[in-house]
Amino acid sequence: MRSRANPLRQLSLEELRTRTSEKWRAYPSDVLPMFVAEMDVPLAEPIVDAITDAARRGDTGYPAGDGYARAFADFARTRWDWDGLAVDRATMVPDVMNGILEVLDVICGRTDAVVVNCPVYMPFYDFVRHTGRPVVEAPLGADGRIDPDALREAFREAATHGPRPAYLLCSPHNPTGVVHTADELATVAALAGRHRVRVVADEIHAPLVLPGAAFVPYLSVPGAENAFSVLSASKAWNLAGLKAALAVAGPDATGDLARLPWWVRSGPSHLGVIAHIAALRHATDWLDDLLTGLDENRRLLAALLAEHLPLVRYRPGEATYLAWLDCRALGLGDDPAAVFLERGRVALSSGPAFGTGGAGHARLNLGTSPALITEAVRRLSSSTPPE
Repeated sequence: MRSRANPLRQLSLEELRTRTSEKWRAYPSDVLPMFVAEMDVPLAEPIVDAITDAARRGDTGYPAGDGYARAFADFARTRWDWDGLAVDRATMVPDVMNGILEVLDVICGRTDAVVVNCPVYMPFYDFVRHTGRPVVEAPLGADGRIDPDALREAFREAATHGPRPAYLLCSPHNPTGVVHTADELATVAALAGRHRVRVVADEIHAPLVLPGAAFVPYLSVPGAENAFSVLSASKAWNLAGLKAALAVAGPDATGDLARLPWWVRSGPSHLGVIAHIAALRHATDWLDDLLTGLDENRRLLAALLAEHLPLVRYRPGEATYLAWLDCRALGLGDDPAAVFLERGRVALSSGPAFGTGGAGHARLNLGTSPALITEAVRRLSSSTPPE
């Protein structure tokens, strides 16, 4: 029978503090953690059942087969009305960021530039630069959306570093929660084609599009035939500790997909693959309940900020469980998260780590209970000088 329970309301702070993951062990117990992308939810029962059954059978070996790709293809068809996730153009990869790096290794050289839209998910910078590739920034517009002029200029600059530049597209965007439209993505594809830039779309947050918006797979737009998408069930079902992801090639990138080393396909956790398949096939009702809860939380956060911290600008995102807070009017410097941690004992993600445009900002994880969001805003408000 379908449960209408909100997963975000099911665990107390005391229960959460028994967890041993990064979110609950990075800071002392007096700190309220609202930073890393972990949600405060119990696992969906179909996932628990699948993992438990595999463990009881000793099914803990290496991953194999195309079950993950088939599950994601069916999910994409039902959820996004997209038939373009072809199983024969998809392969398992260890996780999204490592999958992205492996794709970059086959489509561009180690000195070719990678373009990103800043402010953007912090590991884009760390992972790409670790390979020796330069990062070229294309700042988002004042409305938080992709700026075609900035992207065009970044593509031109990227071409000066080497002949095979790439563009790492975050869709939906982290940290702003923007969901790119079909027209915006078509513009991206046209610009990329004109400037000979290969696109790799990080679509890990795709299942987390909230009511009022619709996710458009990048590979579904005209001109994206030589692009890649990397997807995972990990964010939407809180499975970061059960690693698995899927790299999907456009029809003109099939040859590049075949050049991924065999050991990349063996990299995911077998239990992770089992858990992700269970999520995609049997826990979509749970996901719907989660999305309803996240919608309530983003509206709650907006109301609380308007009442207690009116100088903080917050544009509720269309996707993800992450809130991008513009704290510049508070006068707390480039890194307000450091001030909030010291004065209010709330841990947020530091805005400057997201690149250009991040100074004076902080990212808050609203994938938690309304009670903890309310307590977090109370603490943030007490951290700021009176107006």
